[in-house]
Amino acid sequence: METIFSKIIEGSIPCNKVFENERILAFYDIAPAAPVHVLIIPKKPIPSMNEVAPEDLPLIGEMHSVAQQIAKELGIAETGYRLINNCGPDSGQAVPHLHYHLIGGAKLGALVGNSTSHA
Repeated sequence: METIFSKIIEGSIPCNKVFENERILAFYDIAPAAPVHVLIIPKKPIPSMNEVAPEDLPLIGEMHSVAQQIAKELGIAETGYRLINNCGPDSGQAVPHLHYHLIGGAKLGALVGNSTSHA
């Protein structure tokens, strides 16, 4: 299934890259939710976290390492950031391609609604 992310990976849609290797691409979100908002995607088309297979686990681990690296490079590792994965329609997943949102650069609000349980 072709998605906006597959088009970004193939280069037919441009992006502002933060990181790229043969397995992972990271780029700035075009509608940022915070001063730093980077999307981290595998180049392998995995629709969501529900479809991650055992053989994909090293890739997921590498995505986490890339997130740590980017957070350090962008100066948010010490002050704090969120690494978010939305899975399925109730979570707000808009693109059926596994991805993480690396968000930081400001004091972040509650995780959902008016909750203060994670403030």
